[in-house]
Amino acid sequence: MLVITTMSETKSKIINAALKLFSQKGYLATTTKDIAREADIAEVTLFRYFPTKQKLFKEVLESKSFLPTLKDLLPKIEKMNYKLALKTVARYYLELLKKKRDLICIMHTEIFQYPEEIRAIQSKIISDISLIFANYLENMKKRGILRDIDTNYASMAYFGMLFNLFIKKEIFKRRINLKKALNTYIDIFYEGTRRKR
Repeated sequence: MLVITTMSETKSKIINAALKLFSQKGYLATTTKDIAREADIAEVTLFRYFPTKQKLFKEVLESKSFLPTLKDLLPKIEKMNYKLALKTVARYYLELLKKKRDLICIMHTEIFQYPEEIRAIQSKIISDISLIFANYLENMKKRGILRDIDTNYASMAYFGMLFNLFIKKEIFKRRINLKKALNTYIDIFYEGTRRKR
């Protein structure tokens, strides 16, 4: 039986195969030949979609990062009370980090060996996530919910503390009551940013 695969299905297969191999072997040790084999396609087909491994890695990072999730969450959290919105973003962020644990571990191990362009891609994605959340915080400030703070720094602090919690629990295997730690972190951030009535 002949199976016809659409362009978007092929692209998705390539991205998922790349994510799997980058997570297992790292960016540096994974070849396009490995990815094509894992995706069950010819290497030349891979190059039709992604002319370089770097462009494929960029697509993996952009499509599998927290950025698309945060963009989808924004309309929902805009309607929530502020504390619930913080909890919701934190929950989704930590769930995604946990799913991508292996990739995150390898990327942090290899980061200083990556070409400058790859480091710039990673940095831009982190910056975009922070900027989108800073815009949400800025809207909360305009609505009188937050006190007068620099929302860019507040956003960096928020994701920084959540990422630190993830690293301690998932990478360093510290015994942490995640629910209690997360509630404490969110309380600290909430109380430090909200406008006191």
